[in-house]
Amino acid sequence: MSEGGETERDSTSGGAAGSATVGTVDLETEQWARRRAADADRVLVKAGTNSLTDENSRLDRVKLDKLVADIMDLRERGKDVVLVSSGAVGAGIGRIEQENGTPVGERGDTTLTESQALSTVGQSHLMRHYTQSFDRYDQTVAQILLTGQDLDTPERFHNFQNTIETLLEWDVVPIINENDAVTVDELKIGDNDMLSASIATGIDVDLLVTLTDVDGVYTGNPKRDPDAELIEVVDPDDDAIERIVEASTTASFGGIRTKVEGARDVSRHGVPAVIAGSAEPSVLERIAAGETAGTLFVPADGDDDGA
Repeated sequence: MSEGGETERDSTSGGAAGSATVGTVDLETEQWARRRAADADRVLVKAGTNSLTDENSRLDRVKLDKLVADIMDLRERGKDVVLVSSGAVGAGIGRIEQENGTPVGERGDTTLTESQALSTVGQSHLMRHYTQSFDRYDQTVAQILLTGQDLDTPERFHNFQNTIETLLEWDVVPIINENDAVTVDELKIGDNDMLSASIATGIDVDLLVTLTDVDGVYTGNPKRDPDAELIEVVDPDDDAIERIVEASTTASFGGIRTKVEGARDVSRHGVPAVIAGSAEPSVLERIAAGETAGTLFVPADGDDDGA
C-alpha cells in the first residue's frame, strides 16, 4: 500500500521517540493492520512463563489476576478468547516447596524428569488459580493439554478443533498448555510460542497476542542495552527482524526468538500478531482499541487491501 504518496517507514527507521520500524511499512498499511487487530472476533492470547511467575520462577497470583482482567476486557467487547498458558513448572515448584518443605531450586537447575513431574503438580495448581480468578467475572474456563503429536495427527487435530469450536459456542475460555508430562522432547524455552502459532493458524483466529516480560521486540536487548528501541511495526517478510533478534539474543533473553518466529509465521498466514508486555496497563484493551501496544506484525495480505 505504498502507492498514492503514502510515506514509507523504512527498515529499522525511527518512528516515535524511542521506537523503530522494521521493513518498509507505509502508514496506511500500519493503520489497516491495527484496525484488523482491533476488529478481531477471535483472539489467541499466549502468556509466557515470565508473565505468570516471580523472579524465583514461582507462580505469581498478582500477575495471573492481571492477565485474567486483561482477557476479560476482550470478553466484555464480545470477543472469543483462547488462552495458551505457560507456568505449570513454576507453579509446581512453589507448590512442592510450600506443601512439603522440599527445596526444588530454579527451573534451570531441575532435571527433565523433575520438570515433567513439577508440571503435573503445577498444572492443577495453575488451573485452580485460573478458575478462581475467572470466577470473579462469572467466566467458565476449560483445560486442554496438547502434545506435538496432537497437532501433527490429522484426526487428533480435527477433534481438538471441534472441541475448541464447541467451547467457544458455550462462551467458555479454553486454557491450553503443552502436556509436559508426556512430551518426548525436553521442555524448551519457546515450546508454547510455537504451539500457540500452530493453534492460531489451525483454528482460524483473527489475532495472536503474545505477552511477555518486555514491552515488545527491541533493536537490542533492553535488559542490558539502554539505547535499545522498541520496534512498533514489523514487515514479516523483511529478514531484518531475524538479524536483530539474533544479535540481541542472550541466554536470559533467548525466548524472544521463538516469539518472533511464531508471530512471523502467523502474520504470513494473513493474521495480525502482536508481541507486547504483560505488565502494561490494560494491554489487551489497548490493542482492541486500535492503539499502539508492543510490536505489531503486519499480516501478509496487507498490500492487497484496497483502502
